Formats: sequence, C-alpha cells, structure tokens
Amino acid sequence: MTETTFRTIAIVLYFAGMLGIGWFAYRKTKNSLDDYMLAGRGLRPSVAALSAGASDMSGWLLMGLPGAIYLSGLVEAWIAVGLTVGAWVNWKFVAPRLRAFTEQAGDSITIPSFFEQRLKDNTHLLRIVCGVIILVFFTFYVSSGMVAAGKFFESSFGLNYLAGMLIVAAITMIYTLFGGFLGATLTDVAQGLLMFAALIAVPVVAVFNAGGPATVISNVKDIDPSLLNIFGSGPFWAGGTYLAVISALAWGLGYFGQPHIIVRFMALRTPADATVARRIGVGWMGISAFGAIATAIVGISYFSEHADMKPTDPETVFLDLAQILFHPFIAGLVLAAVLAAIMSTISSQLVVTSSALVEDLFKIVALRTGSKRTLQDTTYVLLGRLGILVVAIIAVLLAISPSNSILDLVAFAWAGFGASFGPIVLLTLFWKKLSNWGALFGLVSGAVVAFVWGQVSTPLTDSIYEIIPGFVVNLIVAVVVSRFTYTPDAEVLADFDESVELSKVK
Repeated sequence: MTETTFRTIAIVLYFAGMLGIGWFAYRKTKNSLDDYMLAGRGLRPSVAALSAGASDMSGWLLMGLPGAIYLSGLVEAWIAVGLTVGAWVNWKFVAPRLRAFTEQAGDSITIPSFFEQRLKDNTHLLRIVCGVIILVFFTFYVSSGMVAAGKFFESSFGLNYLAGMLIVAAITMIYTLFGGFLGATLTDVAQGLLMFAALIAVPVVAVFNAGGPATVISNVKDIDPSLLNIFGSGPFWAGGTYLAVISALAWGLGYFGQPHIIVRFMALRTPADATVARRIGVGWMGISAFGAIATAIVGISYFSEHADMKPTDPETVFLDLAQILFHPFIAGLVLAAVLAAIMSTISSQLVVTSSALVEDLFKIVALRTGSKRTLQDTTYVLLGRLGILVVAIIAVLLAISPSNSILDLVAFAWAGFGASFGPIVLLTLFWKKLSNWGALFGLVSGAVVAFVWGQVSTPLTDSIYEIIPGFVVNLIVAVVVSRFTYTPDAEVLADFDESVELSKVK
C-alpha cells in the first residue's frame, strides 16, 4: 500500500470513531434543552477538564503556534504562558463560583441567560445583545477551524482546499448536531488525549532524529541566536518588544469570557469538582503547549539541514515533520490529532452558538413579540440542531477563501469574547453592585473597542493586542455606569450570598 493509503486508513478510522461517539451521545441525550445544551450538569472533572482543553486549543496549538514560533522564535511562546496562567486562574476562581451561581440563578444553561437572571434584567436587552455577540464572533471562530481543516488536507493529502474543508465541516456537524453538548464533550475527551499523545511523540522523535537536544539548540543558534531568546532580538525594553510580550500574555485575559470553555464549568456535577479538573486541565495544557513549542524549535533545526523539504506554509511544520518521521499509518494517527484539535473546537462552538440562537434569541424574541405559544422541549432541541446547521454553513462560506492565517482569525475572535464577556463574568461573580445597565454598556463597549481596534492598522493598534483596550474599557464602563444605576435588591443580594457559600470548595 502507498503512504497515502496508510494515512487515509488512519483518518477514516478516526472519523468513524468520532461518528460512533456522536451516535452514543445521541442515544444518551434526552429530548430536553438542558440535556442537549448542558448534559444535565453531570460532567466528571476529568471529562470537563479534557473537553475544555481540547475545545480551547483548536488548530492553533498544532498549527498556528508552531508556525508562529517557527517564523519568529520563542518570543511567540508568551502566548502559551499567558494562556496557561489564565486557565489556572479561571479554574481556580471562576469555575466553582460560576457552577454555583448559574444553578442558583434560575438554573441558567447559557452565559447570557445567567447574566439576565443574576442581574434581574427584565428588559431582556442584555441577553439579546450577548446572543448577537456570540453569533458574530463565533462565526469567525468556527471559520478559523474551517480554514485549518482546508489547509490540513491540502498539505497532508494534496486534496483541494475546499474539499478538505467540506469533509471536516460535514463530519463535525453530524456528530455535534445529533449528539449535542454531550457528543461534543465526549469527542473532545478522545480528541484531547489524541492531541496530547501527538504533541509528545512528534517533538521527542524529531529531537532524537536530529541528533539530540544539544545538536538542535546548536543548529538554531547558528541560524539566529535571537530565535531562542524569549524576548526576541533585543532587550526587553527596546523597540516594541515589551508591548509584544504584554500583548501575548494578555491572551490569558480571554479565558474569562470564552463561552465554549466556561460552559464546561457550568456542566460540572458540583463546584468542588473544579479542584480536580483544574489539576488535570492545566497539566494537560502545560505539557501540550511545551510540545508545540518544542516541535517548532526542532523544525527550525531540521529544515535548515533539509531545505528541499522545507514547508511552504509555516503553519504546517507539525504536519510535515509527522509525515517525514513516522510510518505512514502512525503519521496518519498523528495527523488525526490535528483534525482532533480543529474539530473539537468547532463542535463546542457550534453547540454554544446554537444555544444562543434558541435559548437567548428565539425564546426572548418570541416573548417580546407577545407570542403565547409554548413550545415543547423536543421542538427547541430541533431548533438547536437547525441552528448548528445554519452557523456551520455560514462559517464554511466565510472560509472558502483562506485570506487570513489561522492564528489571526483565532486571535480576533478570542479578543472579541475576552473583551466583551470576560469583565462581566468576573463582575457578576465577585461584585454585588453590578447593575444590568452597567453590564450592558460595558459588554457593548468592550466588544466594539476590540472589533474596531482589530480592524484598524496603526503603530499603536498593531503593537497592542485588541483584548487589552477592550477589556479595560469594558471594566471601566461597567463599574462607572453601575455606580449611577445600581439599586439594592434583597432577592439579588440573597442569591449572591447563597451562591458564594455554595461555591466554597472545602
């Protein structure tokens, strides 16, 4: 058999496994919106941790991050540092409180519905605006996964970009559409373990194949010593280096506002489960990120000595090393790990977007227009599945022409969510005096600043990641407006105090 045949068999087996898990989840999912969107709040900590990590670390971990380090050196690794720290803080402080608060606040199953219940927003404006923001930024986010999928098949199999993208879109949509949140979560676990194994295997085999760690480091130093400098080519305070480092670390701020990640906190069995989940999740992330960084460094060394094999696209360095160093079938399994990273994120984002369409837009619009008709849960589940289909189609259309890099698309969407939802999540959990108007104005301000900042090219906007100004503006506006609009509510205060007690991890 040819190399392509071996790799194809491995990929087909992977696809079959994902569809099988999706079918299992479909059989386990009841026809209730809570079960379809949140798996009945019954996730074990290990499942929540691995699914959160896999849905977070999309194609950028195996393609975007190694590609950036391959081009610019270790200065790009600050992103991984910021994300790891941000994930630890998120699991430590946000997870237990969010699990307790969302159940206390009307058993909320989405972040927008939690905001509304927590702040007693009778206007429903906050929930509707949140739903719209989720639709806008997640469409770009899902599109980044589609781009990664197209590049994957183009690089690994010589398949047409569009055909590869459509294959991944179809498989992911099928198991997510039928399996719902449980399907996305269980496939995330399998995909997370596959990613973890690949991110250990590729750099280890590559290093020994290149002559050992000392040889790799020596080769990279000969090419350009600054590639191994965590601060880049100059002193920390020289030029824009410090701004680049700060912007990279600021990725960690985004964790507080990523709906597809923090929804895992809401689905935990109890707030206490967050402790075990934190240890598993952050450990998985730290080792995986180190593997991605090591892959890029050994790639610089390897391809300097094998110029004829040098990747045409830096973001495929992980794919190219896997195909060169492993037996075609094993290489196929490693390549499946890249698909796992891509598909795990897409599936989680599709579920959250679907929940926003049904729970936070359709229901509320129907209520505001005076609809007296009460639909059954089975109908809402059907609408949720239709929502997944619609969003997937729009994302595919946006990704038809891969004009942007994977990392650029992910960075834009990550900043949008971090700057809009992040401060409001923190304030709802840790500040009693946040008002619904403060949350609304802060949310909109953060989203607008991040969106505009990311679209304008100036020396300042190019140097500072848009999540920083968006996050700061959101926080300031939310606090200032709340100072003028907050009125004490005995029920809100009682719910807040009770949630704090329930969230305390012994």
